[in-house]
Amino acid sequence: MSSALERIRSATAGTEFEGRIYLVGGIVRDQVMGAPGNEDVDLVLEGDALRLARWLHSRGVSDHPPVVYRRFRTAMLTVAGRQVELVTARSESYDRYSRKPLVQPASLAEDVLRRDFTINTLLRNLHSDQVLDLTGLGLSDIKRRIIRTPLDPVRTFDDDPLRMLRAVRFAARLGFDIEPETYAALSTCAERLAIISKERIRDEFTKTLMSPYAVRGIEMLLETGLLAQFAPELLAMKAVEQNKYHLFDCWTHTVKTLDALPTGTGLTVRLAALFHDVGKPETRTMDANGEAHFYGHQNVGASSAARALRRLRFSNDQIETVRALVELHLRPGAYNAEWSDSAVRRLMRDAGPLLDDLFVLSEADSAASNPQLIHPDYPALEGRIAAVKAHLGVEQIRSPLDGHEIIKLLRIKPGPRVREVKEFLVEEVLEGRLRPEDKDAATESVLRAFAPPGGA
Repeated sequence: MSSALERIRSATAGTEFEGRIYLVGGIVRDQVMGAPGNEDVDLVLEGDALRLARWLHSRGVSDHPPVVYRRFRTAMLTVAGRQVELVTARSESYDRYSRKPLVQPASLAEDVLRRDFTINTLLRNLHSDQVLDLTGLGLSDIKRRIIRTPLDPVRTFDDDPLRMLRAVRFAARLGFDIEPETYAALSTCAERLAIISKERIRDEFTKTLMSPYAVRGIEMLLETGLLAQFAPELLAMKAVEQNKYHLFDCWTHTVKTLDALPTGTGLTVRLAALFHDVGKPETRTMDANGEAHFYGHQNVGASSAARALRRLRFSNDQIETVRALVELHLRPGAYNAEWSDSAVRRLMRDAGPLLDDLFVLSEADSAASNPQLIHPDYPALEGRIAAVKAHLGVEQIRSPLDGHEIIKLLRIKPGPRVREVKEFLVEEVLEGRLRPEDKDAATESVLRAFAPPGGA
């Protein structure tokens, strides 16, 4: 037991609260499963949770006064540095156009029925350690690896549509199946997701994508119609046939690319894998021999990915990273021994700090393609990159002169002209005619190319 729970248990032993406080939710589920568990600490009691919170603070158990939410009869405490939520056992009723319920004090049996899934309804008495399974389904559903709602699933999802994404997320995280009636209700209620904020959808989507069984989760989102509610761009890839370089349609190739990513791959690379071919449906053409082509799909896909992620309120940095990875995802796989050093330097310049992530994405993309026709020589390209870095003595391709130096040298004002000069200098570095640290040679090059007749 954590030190926070031990302090609460010790403080309430021998008081009116002893035997009336229960751990509930994910923390009990994970304990029963023998999993490490990193769930928040939720405690429920039949009685006034706000009174208990104030009592614990008065005894010096909590680190600060409780944060109270009277409408929901809950209080937040920090105990031994850990956040603890105290909840009055309650029943809930919902307005159809809001996730915020009206609450009333209730019994423990009524309280567990308001919760999302049976696996999250288990109670563990804080003092006796006894586990209560008041629905009679929690323990058996954990054993059978099933996710189901304690009440009618349509009612459960209609009340709080975010629970639909949570069902998929738990399936992706735990590798559980969703009980058939519950699964069917996901499709029935999918459009109810419209009342959920984009930020909450983003958070659940992110957790699904970062789960051990992410592919399973993404497929469920597609099949149930949930994905259509927040990322319709991805649906267009379904059943889009490709060419000889691929064994699968565009959607199947995409999920196999996601599955091919190494364990521990970060969120932006996973998002890039999901969106890397999203531009293919729009760019698909057929030649005279009946062969499909997708010219420019990486550029169309980069814009499409950025729009979708912007809609879901991802950060600007995340959006730009995914956009760049999608735009560049073909480049490493196109390498061959005929590439010049300048071509290698140009890839390094364009990828910048994303070079390692780009390799991860490109290798997963290749692994999900036709192995008889796709054979990128990644070790050879990595060797060329290492050689270029050693020759340049720097990690990045950059202009030897910054904007201020260019303005002073040419006696010009800030504006597009400065950018043009910097791009010229970067190109000179890429072609091996300049070294990034050689300001004198760069100055001479700029004066030759840009100074007006008669001097600057």
